[in-house]
Amino acid sequence: MKTKAVRLYGVNDLRLEEFELPELRDDEILARVVTDSVCMSTHKLAMQGTSHKRVRHDLAKEPVMVGHEFCGVIEKVGKKWQGRFKEGSKFAIQPALNYQGTLWAPGYSYQYIGGDATYVIIPPEVMEMNCLLDYQGDNFFMGSLAEPVSCIVGAFHAQYHTSPGSYVHEMGIKEGGSLALLAGVGPMGLGAIDYALHNPRKPRYIVVTDIDEARLSRAQELLSPAEAQRLGITLHYVNTRDLPDPVDHLVSLNGGKKFDDVFVFAPVRALVEMADRLLGHDGCLNFFAGPTDPAFSAQLNFYDVHYESHHLVGTSGGNTEDMIESLEMMSRGLLNPVFMITHVGGLNAVPDTVIHLDKIPGGKKLIYTHKKLDLVAITDFAERGKTDPFYAELARICAKHGNLWSREAEEYLLQHAPDI
Repeated sequence: MKTKAVRLYGVNDLRLEEFELPELRDDEILARVVTDSVCMSTHKLAMQGTSHKRVRHDLAKEPVMVGHEFCGVIEKVGKKWQGRFKEGSKFAIQPALNYQGTLWAPGYSYQYIGGDATYVIIPPEVMEMNCLLDYQGDNFFMGSLAEPVSCIVGAFHAQYHTSPGSYVHEMGIKEGGSLALLAGVGPMGLGAIDYALHNPRKPRYIVVTDIDEARLSRAQELLSPAEAQRLGITLHYVNTRDLPDPVDHLVSLNGGKKFDDVFVFAPVRALVEMADRLLGHDGCLNFFAGPTDPAFSAQLNFYDVHYESHHLVGTSGGNTEDMIESLEMMSRGLLNPVFMITHVGGLNAVPDTVIHLDKIPGGKKLIYTHKKLDLVAITDFAERGKTDPFYAELARICAKHGNLWSREAEEYLLQHAPDI
């Protein structure tokens, strides 16, 4: 079977190609991809090429399919898996396989599986590691968002605290404690606010910072302090750009106390050092942002590590349990990460989007892999619609749903957008 896919051959060498997939083996599964959400991690993969930790081979000789936040339909099941998986069922994938101690992952390490493709062959290790997950949603885009949400879930689970006189680590954010999310109104920051508000282990107080007033305003509309208050949580959004002493101001908002948990969503040295200064006794700093510079570093106060029991954690992706939790909370309506999506495009838009992702404003860029579409911001649909009836209708549909993407918008796109 032929597939069309975007493959990486070297640093920023992304090519949209059509080629034959190999014959399906008994221990493999053939799948049709419908959506992929472009991740900043794929941008970093393109920047680093063969030197990336998840790349297995020389990319010039064995290029890899990119994209790891994808959702689709199982087309054909090899004999080994026929009692476990059904043709025609929807799926999502946890790309962090943790297979035999390797960093192998779809979207980074394989020639024939990645999210930016029309059809893929799922290798046996995905099933062996229970990373091919059943998806029951009535749309595809939420299945693509399950992976980034699982990264947030995993980060919250990785936090830990201790009790006086005990060496037992209590995992998770401090229940009833205070939480600071720095540079926290990007797509992953918004997801973290949503999870902090709606997961069973809730903080008492949340402060979210950024230096972009427009993004802060959008966050307040989507995840309002009033909604947080209804849930028993005090939520503040703060623009720290012009504050003479951001740490003093944020601490004053928390009743003069420093924070139990602090997350950093941008790889900026000054931000990491601010997070360190915000930590209270037994505070846990989560460096969530993945830097592209392998030498990235910042100063930490080791006096406070010793006397104030400060600790530091970092996670790169979630695990299968985190992904299952994400899918379950989404299916129950407890999480609604659709606000992460700000742009929509087709497979043809992937190479340019991946290479320039750090310069494209907004949140998640959602790709429909069987379609040929420019990458367009949802907020630009109406302008495009002045000359293109397709975008005029998408603008009308999105306006019905609070200018957010929706099942109705997806169904319209799948029916009316040109095929790749």
